[in-house]
Amino acid sequence: MANENPSGGTGSAQGAHMVSNLRELSHEELADVLGELGAQAFRVKQVEEWLARPEVQSFDAMTNLPKALREALAERYSLSSVAIAATRVSKDGSRKYLVKCASDGTYVECVGLPSSGRLSVCVSTQAGCAMGCAFCATGRSGLSRSLTAREIVDQVGVVRADFGLRVSSVVFMGQGEPFANYDATLAALRILNAPGPKTIGARHLTVSTCGIIPRIRQFSKEPEQFTLAISLHSAVQATRNALMPAVRKYPLTRLHEALQDYAWRTHRRPTYEFAPIEGVNDTTPEVEALVDFCVGTLCHVNLIHLNELEGSPLKPSPAARVRAIQARLERAGVETTIREPRGQDIEAACGQLRQRLEGMGF
Repeated sequence: MANENPSGGTGSAQGAHMVSNLRELSHEELADVLGELGAQAFRVKQVEEWLARPEVQSFDAMTNLPKALREALAERYSLSSVAIAATRVSKDGSRKYLVKCASDGTYVECVGLPSSGRLSVCVSTQAGCAMGCAFCATGRSGLSRSLTAREIVDQVGVVRADFGLRVSSVVFMGQGEPFANYDATLAALRILNAPGPKTIGARHLTVSTCGIIPRIRQFSKEPEQFTLAISLHSAVQATRNALMPAVRKYPLTRLHEALQDYAWRTHRRPTYEFAPIEGVNDTTPEVEALVDFCVGTLCHVNLIHLNELEGSPLKPSPAARVRAIQARLERAGVETTIREPRGQDIEAACGQLRQRLEGMGF
């Protein structure tokens, strides 16, 4: 077997690739880089196998590579497109991360949610959001840009590494509208679901959308069994228009049809996210409209806690009223869950994420 000389070669890789993310290289580019470093050809497959595992965030983890090769790669490349800039820890064990994108310094937030030895990660798909929902902090600053698939996936990797736990599920419910960044979102889902020792099952990968109908229909035709959640919040058109102005062009009648088609095509039930707001969508007419929207369809309703935002007149419904809404839905045969909030004390709960850099408490 020929000797490997990882520090040898032409040296052209060192200057050209000093700040590159190794995961972004094509097969051919990776082969060229390893060849320049004097590594044997079979090392390409070994490196690619490590790169396919999102939890691998250090070259030291690549234990079947020579130490000299690992060191040479670490000098020239990173393994992640994002890095943790700051962390906040909740009294319930949740952790919120401010992560910085290596490409341009953009900041986004993601959340790790541990429970009984399992770990769920909430990732962002955009920096900011253009949807402007009245109950959500993210849209207050507008949309900066969409994230790449690698930037989405690497959020999972840095959270996993920080906790030291295997990730059991990922929810695309952080900053941004995933279906406004459809291609990158789908690519990220497929990377996380790719076969391997740390693969995450498709049904444990959930995408939440405000209701972009063309993308819902497209999503229903994808071959994987990914889970779909709809940020509904009202089944009365006027109320939904006021709460979620960016989706007024997708009326509830058409949304209902698209979701029926989704359930028929996939044989999977979408989840409807509904945050009861006192005096807005928790009234009897509103609840009856929600019942009518759900009855006779394949669906599950998640009643989620409205997290108050500074300066907003919207207030969460009292707990007793939320329980009454659950009881009404269940009497109608609609499976309903009241979801307990996590990370409220560190502004990591639903609707609280934003990429602000001042006053965050980090």
